Amino acid sequence: MCDELFSSIETKKRSASLDQEFQVSVSMLEIYNEQVRDLLNLSLHVRGGLKVRQHPTKGFYVESLTSHAVYSQADIESRIVEGTRNRTLASTNMNSTSSRAHTIVSIYFHQKSRNNAGQFVTKMSSINLVDLAGSERSDISGTSGDRLKEGSLINQSLSTLGNVIKCLTDKTKGKQFVVAPYRESILTKLLKNALGGNSKTAMIATISPADIHYEETLSALRFANKAKNIKTTAVVNESQTDKLVRELREENQKLLDMLRRGQMGIGYTEEEVAEMRHSLEEQLKKNQEEMEKMNNSWQQRLKEAEAQNKLKLEEERQEQERMKSVPHLWNLHEDPALTGMVTHFIIPGKSKVGTLKGTEILLSGLSILPDHAVIYNKDGVVNVRPNADARLLVNGDEVRSDKMLRHNDRVLFGHNHLYVLHHPQDLAKQLREGRSVEKPTYDAAQQEIAQHLGLIGITGNRSKNRTQDDLLLEEELVQVLPHVNQANAISQELEKRVHFDIILVAPQARGLSEGRAEVCVKLVDCISGNEWVWSKNKFTNRKYMMAEMYEHYMEGQTDWDASCKDKDPFWEASDTEVPIGTVHVYLQSLAYVIELDETLAITDFRGAEQGYLHVAVVPCDDQGLERREDFLENPQEMIGKELHFKIKILSAKNLPTKIRTCFCKYKVYLDDKSTMTHESLQTGETHDINHQHLFTFNPVTKQFLSYLTNSSVVIEVWGKQERGSGEQGSLLPSSSTEPLSSARSSASDVVGANGHITVAFVIF
Repeated sequence: MCDELFSSIETKKRSASLDQEFQVSVSMLEIYNEQVRDLLNLSLHVRGGLKVRQHPTKGFYVESLTSHAVYSQADIESRIVEGTRNRTLASTNMNSTSSRAHTIVSIYFHQKSRNNAGQFVTKMSSINLVDLAGSERSDISGTSGDRLKEGSLINQSLSTLGNVIKCLTDKTKGKQFVVAPYRESILTKLLKNALGGNSKTAMIATISPADIHYEETLSALRFANKAKNIKTTAVVNESQTDKLVRELREENQKLLDMLRRGQMGIGYTEEEVAEMRHSLEEQLKKNQEEMEKMNNSWQQRLKEAEAQNKLKLEEERQEQERMKSVPHLWNLHEDPALTGMVTHFIIPGKSKVGTLKGTEILLSGLSILPDHAVIYNKDGVVNVRPNADARLLVNGDEVRSDKMLRHNDRVLFGHNHLYVLHHPQDLAKQLREGRSVEKPTYDAAQQEIAQHLGLIGITGNRSKNRTQDDLLLEEELVQVLPHVNQANAISQELEKRVHFDIILVAPQARGLSEGRAEVCVKLVDCISGNEWVWSKNKFTNRKYMMAEMYEHYMEGQTDWDASCKDKDPFWEASDTEVPIGTVHVYLQSLAYVIELDETLAITDFRGAEQGYLHVAVVPCDDQGLERREDFLENPQEMIGKELHFKIKILSAKNLPTKIRTCFCKYKVYLDDKSTMTHESLQTGETHDINHQHLFTFNPVTKQFLSYLTNSSVVIEVWGKQERGSGEQGSLLPSSSTEPLSSARSSASDVVGANGHITVAFVIF
């Protein structure tokens, strides 16, 4: 497309007049958390992002967004690479996540010529290449019960985009009085012309081949189909350049006169007058820049751009040559498109790593100290030494003293800066020795970190013949591990006094009879000791909001902390329902029409006892009257007959002291919905539940009889905790270093050195 554009320009230039110009420029921006960032000019950092304004004829535009003159497709690609590199730096330093950001690359084409009246006329067109952030359905992401499930502004902007497309589709079908909600998000404001204005629009929808994403795939296809039905009309954008310049000059003169005379109106306060004066000065400055842009010769701008590009290309060429002989670090990122975008050379001698200005390797972000580490390059031998209290991992293992680095060693500074060492001389030596040298990946680097924490082989099957469930479980652990590390680091830096641990919950602990263990995250309040268990996806959703809060904190915003606890991603209400444990009630006695009355242990996800539940299963007649004398010697006699029985949950005893109310829920046989008890308050050491429910099966089938003899009813015990009290203290991370035992044990814990990760699980 770009090749064709520049080829057409060259063809037209051969027959064009001297005063005819063809101009191509490019801009690149990112929308993250409803804030706009110029990816081609990181020095233009505005608190709260660049402002989006509306022009009477141009429509919505980004104020102060830089556009760069380009003269070839290679030049456009170079600008996109530059923007991607800047995007990498920003996402790493601010702990933001690229998958939750929208990126817009705009290519502008202007044709300037004289019309029949001798006036300069400019014809304009633009191409917007939009990379939309991904969105997860709430039922799949596991955040449907979270009070902050709609907190992500990314999902909000995508929802608005969907609403806009629906409205435009309705208009196409002839519906009247339909207003598209463009103003509800930054994304839809900037895409207004592309969607429903003077444009031609194409949408590419990417879908997943996995059957578990079937509903999402259908949703994406429906979304794209709606977009396809939108009707747009493309006409020539033409404006008289001379007229625009004259109008801007006249408007500037009016603004200057108002400023000189101080005509701000009567009845305004000094602050309001100062604000209006500042607004007039800003408008004056903007108009002046517009005039200079129009008056400047395009050839002059193009020459300046070519000179800058040549200088940049020469610097890149020199850097590429330098990389062939000088050891250097290159970045690993979870987004493959952002991997290898940042390079730090390790010069002979000493290179300091940290946040201080003037540091040879300048880093910022989570857990990066002002003087974090020192890298020595002496006679081609590279060593790294972390300073006190600095977090530094090499190949997944924590480093406390000098460590020699080899080619392709993975180095993690803090929690977010992951690099690979490229050592040309060591690489050549390894190749001479016949060693196989493979390029490291982000996933492989995270896997070895998890391995050093004991998370690989956690399922108890350490052989090479691990099952698919084992591999899937380990993959999930590797994915969650860096996010839990980062959440703990953010919590510590923001003094939130909460701590996160990875836990594995077996299907039986979730009230299921079969399935594989599920990766969850436990939230611990370090003040009250209260605990909550979050699903992996609920934690991931909260983690994005924690990162946004941390970004505001790093920007120095005074309102970075949530104004109320309900909007704080680190906070969970004490009255939030939490799982206490489960009880398995075997129904084999019912097959003989014999009652069961037992007090059974309540076990949590670690397999630890959390109290006792008094349960009874009593055969009944069709009126609900209990039968205590009739019984069967052979369960097969029950087939074809009817069976009535009651499940009684009488009381719970010796629950954790922080539990103030509790309730139970369970399913019998093929139930879709759980049977629930009422909430019971604590009386002494006992919670009186006094629940009973009558079940009728008529007739009893072989399948149901098999269920009675071989299966159990899983009763889930839930509760609400006591409200926390006391002053907030500093977060004290766990210091336990107990090794992880086999998954066949009833409970295990592991805390990585400086990683603060706990894994607890139970396999029945």
